Amino acid sequence: MLTVLLFLGILSLLVFVHEWGHFTTAKKCGMKVYEFGFGFPPRAIGWYKDPVTKRLVRVVGKGKNSLKETVGGGERVQEFPSTLYSINWLPLGGFVKIKGESGEARGEKDSFVGRPVWQRLLVLVAGVFMNFILAAALLSVGLMIGLPADFSGGIDERAIIVEPPSVLVQHVLDGSPAEQAGFQLGDTVLEIDDVSILNASQMIAYVRDHNETPLTVLVERDGVLSTKEVTPADLDQSGERRLGVVLADAGVIRYPWYHALWRGIAAAFFGAVNIIVAFFYLIKNLIIGEGLAFDVSGPVGIAVLVGQSARLGFHYLLNVTAMISLSLAVINFLPIPALDGGRALFVILEKIFRRPVSMKHEQLAHTIGFLLLLGLIVIVTVRDVIGLF
Repeated sequence: MLTVLLFLGILSLLVFVHEWGHFTTAKKCGMKVYEFGFGFPPRAIGWYKDPVTKRLVRVVGKGKNSLKETVGGGERVQEFPSTLYSINWLPLGGFVKIKGESGEARGEKDSFVGRPVWQRLLVLVAGVFMNFILAAALLSVGLMIGLPADFSGGIDERAIIVEPPSVLVQHVLDGSPAEQAGFQLGDTVLEIDDVSILNASQMIAYVRDHNETPLTVLVERDGVLSTKEVTPADLDQSGERRLGVVLADAGVIRYPWYHALWRGIAAAFFGAVNIIVAFFYLIKNLIIGEGLAFDVSGPVGIAVLVGQSARLGFHYLLNVTAMISLSLAVINFLPIPALDGGRALFVILEKIFRRPVSMKHEQLAHTIGFLLLLGLIVIVTVRDVIGLF
């Protein structure tokens, strides 16, 4: 239950920040915003400022007695005298309703489609930018109080060690001896055959030298010690017998605030670049038929990762939250219909051809893109659920 609540809380924060970027930029660009909501409808309660009395007016539920309805683009829009700020019953992020975002009210200066191309692009990329800013802020704060680091390649001399390094299991290969023995992400390896393990290189060397006999491995998980009996195996027919785990000399370090600020921004930038490169190889391998080069997680897999990170400590949870925020930014920036990047692509095409793409065709593209993304999420989620069992 705690894992579910943590996941929902983090997801809500990331989506809310994303939508806040769209909202504030639209207001700055002179676009009318019908509603900015926390969570998703049905509406629980909301407020708007009366433009005459300057007082807040409360709207309970749907609030039909307090609004008028305008018709535009074939759909009915709830319109209050000013922007409605609402709290909704499904606490999963937020949303923003901007006048003209569905193509209606074209030519009206306070609508999305009535503003210049550069302003529309600003509104569309503002959510992505806010997710990047959030990730940079989380990483900067994390580096002030302590973030996980891999000590195997050495650390910066200016870093302050908060927690000394230990041999941490970062990943367990499917079908490997380690998985069969019950190893999990986050396990700390302390001993093998009563020999103290000080770093990952020592453990790799020990397994290599004793790869034909059962090994007794002492691990710590959530403060509880346990032993695992495991025998190395040839996992890829290379002739090398291994346990099937990815290890790291993981510790926690921090920096003075004046170093942490710029290091957090740099970490967010390089993290985003790495995610973009990973998506490039993912798409390339799918196109040429080589399948997935690495595991891809859906909502269930991400929720499990959040739970595992929380089990390791607040430092790890903070780091994972920043990486999820960066992933959300990169995914939304992709030029795929139904995403911010796809909508920006249609705005750019309008600028190039000097006339807007047919709203019918654009909506069709967004619908197809949404259905494809939904199908992908379902497939990945089913695989994640199967993996849990």
